[in-house]
Amino acid sequence: MPESIIKKYYDGLKANKIIGTKCRKCSGYTFPPTTACEHCGSFDLDWVEMSGKGKMLFVSHNVAPGPNPRLTPLAPWAYGHIQLEEGIFVQAIITNVATDPATLRAFYEKGPVDVVADIKEIGGLPYLAFKTT
Repeated sequence: MPESIIKKYYDGLKANKIIGTKCRKCSGYTFPPTTACEHCGSFDLDWVEMSGKGKMLFVSHNVAPGPNPRLTPLAPWAYGHIQLEEGIFVQAIITNVATDPATLRAFYEKGPVDVVADIKEIGGLPYLAFKTT
C-alpha cells in the first residue's frame, strides 16, 4: 500500500466514497484504513469502497464544544455508535437527529435504526457523518 492512507481516505470522501481496507489473509475489514489488518495484523490489504450503510445502535449528543474549533459551527450535534454492513463499528455525527432529550430517548427506545453515509465538508475538509433513513 504505497499510497498515503490519509490522502486516499480524504480523496475518497471528496468523491463521495468511503474508503477502507480488506485483508487478503482473514477477509476482515478495517475502517478507517490503516497499514495493517486490525484483526490479524497482516499487511496484505486491498483498498475497498465501504457500503456507507449500517445500523445506529446508540445515539447521544455533545455536552461541550468539540476539541477541534472547526466543529464549533456544528454544535450541538448528535453522534451515533454505528455498525456498518461490513461489520465495523464507527462513531460519527448524525446529521438529521435533534439533540433534545425527547428525540434522543425515542431513538434509544426504538432500537437499532438504519443509517446511510452523509459526507459533509467544513473548513474545506470533508468528514464522514451519517443520517437516519
